[in-house]
Amino acid sequence: MTTKGKIITTVSLVLVLGLAIFIFFKFCFVYSTGVNAGDINYFQKEGVIFKTYEGKMIQTGFRSDGSNAGKNNLRSNEWKFSVTDEQVAQKLMLCSGKHVELRWKRYLGTLPWRGNSQYIVYEIVSEQPSQVSSTLPPVTE
Repeated sequence: MTTKGKIITTVSLVLVLGLAIFIFFKFCFVYSTGVNAGDINYFQKEGVIFKTYEGKMIQTGFRSDGSNAGKNNLRSNEWKFSVTDEQVAQKLMLCSGKHVELRWKRYLGTLPWRGNSQYIVYEIVSEQPSQVSSTLPPVTE
């Protein structure tokens, strides 16, 4: 093998190895894990080619994006997540409007068959009736 051939082979191997390391850390490496608690706003199965389970949780408290200083732009904390486990998904289908604690893994990238979110829920820690009152006080004029 010539010197030019060895250089091309070495550079190619380094590029392939670098790409493999990038793909692993972007899509397979679990960046963080944790538990979030809140009320399930919605949970649904969606997608054109890859049908994935997607949901949104409303957490207690408020946040402001700070883009319009001095304006009233308070919003509730919303947390979007995906579910890959069919059994967890079926349990969450019954939890709409309930207060739940969900254990999740966060990846640095998303894959179409894993869902639209970096947060993948893999366990329901607890489930309780919602703490928010659904009855409105009477209107006084």
